[in-house]
Amino acid sequence: MQSTRNGSPRIVLDWDGTVTEIDSLHMVLEEFGDASLYEQAERQLGRELTLHEVIALEFASVRAPLETVAAWVRERVRVRAGFRELVTRHAPVILSSGFTELIEPVLDREGVSPELLANRLDPSPDGWRVIFRDVAPCPVCGEACKRGSLPPGDVVYVGDGFSDRCAALAASRVFARDGLARWLGDQGASYEPWTDFGELLERLEDRPMRSEP
Repeated sequence: MQSTRNGSPRIVLDWDGTVTEIDSLHMVLEEFGDASLYEQAERQLGRELTLHEVIALEFASVRAPLETVAAWVRERVRVRAGFRELVTRHAPVILSSGFTELIEPVLDREGVSPELLANRLDPSPDGWRVIFRDVAPCPVCGEACKRGSLPPGDVVYVGDGFSDRCAALAASRVFARDGLARWLGDQGASYEPWTDFGELLERLEDRPMRSEP
């Protein structure tokens, strides 16, 4: 497959647990927030609470200055092998349920500046408030999700978790791992497992995209 600059399908990457080796939101909550609240909220995700409700609840427990947390994230969050090369060669979109203010420091450290679509923060000392990017209910899943932010046309989606479900079903080709892979398998939906971006690059450039939706 040729570069997206030559008219090929756009590659869309989730951030936490996909680009990053470990979910950086979880890392931040363990260091600066209420880890017990995280465990409780995650158990309720998709049952009693929506994704937006879970994120808002969890990050209301963070009261540290944003500058402190951003510097900590820049130092500690690691990306998967091959990420910089993928960005250079294919200009992907990063579509995240995380926060611009905590993603940009890592991108800057890596020396790349892909298009980034993410939530934003109002880091109040009384508890961080989340400013969500997607607020309109999706006509497919009924929640405010990532599907509406996908680029037009054919999309290759790469993800790992709950926030990626609806968007992945709209993609022409899906690379999935962890919870997303298990969920797609349960749905009988097609996906390709992957480990790092070096492997993903080889498969993107050696194989044509599926013709089926």
